[in-house]
Amino acid sequence: MRKEITVNELVIPIIFGQNDEYLKFLKKKTNVSISTRMNKIYIEGSEEEVAFVEKLIIHLIKISSKRQLNINNIEETFKMLQGNDNTDVSSVMTESIKVSGWIKEVYLKTENQQKYINSIRNTDIVFGIGPAGTGKTYLAMAMAINFFLNKEVNRIILARPAVEAGESLGFLPGDIVAKINPYLRPLYDALYNMMDIEKANRFIEKGVIELAPLAYMRGRTLNDAFIILDEAQNTTLEQMKMFLTRLGFHSKAVITGDITQIDLPYNKKSGLVLVQNILSNIDGISFVYFTDKDVVRHPLVQSIIKAFDKYEEKTKNSN
Repeated sequence: MRKEITVNELVIPIIFGQNDEYLKFLKKKTNVSISTRMNKIYIEGSEEEVAFVEKLIIHLIKISSKRQLNINNIEETFKMLQGNDNTDVSSVMTESIKVSGWIKEVYLKTENQQKYINSIRNTDIVFGIGPAGTGKTYLAMAMAINFFLNKEVNRIILARPAVEAGESLGFLPGDIVAKINPYLRPLYDALYNMMDIEKANRFIEKGVIELAPLAYMRGRTLNDAFIILDEAQNTTLEQMKMFLTRLGFHSKAVITGDITQIDLPYNKKSGLVLVQNILSNIDGISFVYFTDKDVVRHPLVQSIIKAFDKYEEKTKNSN
C-alpha cells in the first residue's frame, strides 16, 4: 500500500529532524518506506503499518506547532500511539503545566498523566498509585507550584512518612531538620527543579512552602493549601485517616505511592492499600492508576518493573 500526505514544506525537516534523525528512528521501528518530495510525504508498506505511520506523522505535525520536537518526545509519541492508536496523542503531548524554574513548563508524556492532571484540577483529593518513574510526585509538585503561582492557594505543604526503605539508618546526627532531611530529599529535588532555588528557600524560611514528616500533620487544619503526601504506601490506615482529615477549605491534597514497594513492618497494613476500598465511592475523591507503560525514566526501568511483576505473580501462584 502507498499513501501520500500533503504538508507544509517547512514542516518536513521539523518532524524528521536534523540529518533525518527522527525519520531514521521511524524507519527502524517500522517496516515502511518513507520518502519526501517537495511538500509530499510518501509512505509505502503493509496497510496496517502505513495507517499507523500516517497517524503518527499527523500527530507529530500537530505537536510541532506547539512545542519543539526532540528524539525523546518522538519516542514517547510512538510508544503512546503503539499502545492505543485511538489515543489523542497530540492533545497529551502538547499539554503542559507552567512553573517558574529553569524548565518553565512541564509537558505530559502519557495518557494516564493527563488523567492525573485533570483529576487534580477537578477534584479536591487525588490518589496517584503506580510504579516508580511514572511522574506521580513530579507532576503533583508541578501542579502545586502552578496553583501557588496563580494564587489559587497560599502555601504548599509537602509531607512524607519517615519510614526507612528496608535498611536501618541508625541514629542520625544533627537537629530535627538534619534528621528528617534524608526522607524529604526527593521532594526538595522536585521543588528545586521547578522553582528558582533562592526563591524556594525564601518561601521555605517564611513557611509558605513546608516540607515535613507526616507525623507533623497531626492536630492541624490546612486551609488554602496544596498538600502532597508522597510515599503514601508507607502509611498505616490510622496515619492515612489523620492526614486526610487535615484538609481545610480551599485546599487540595494529592497522595502518591507505589503499593508494590511497602516498607512497613510485616504486621502493619498499608493505609494506601486499604483506603482504595474505603473511599472508592465518594464524590470529590479520584483514584488514578499508573502502569509500567507510564514509566518515563530510563527504558530499562520499565523492563525491571515488568520482570519484578512477573516474579511476584509467579511467587504468589506457587504459594
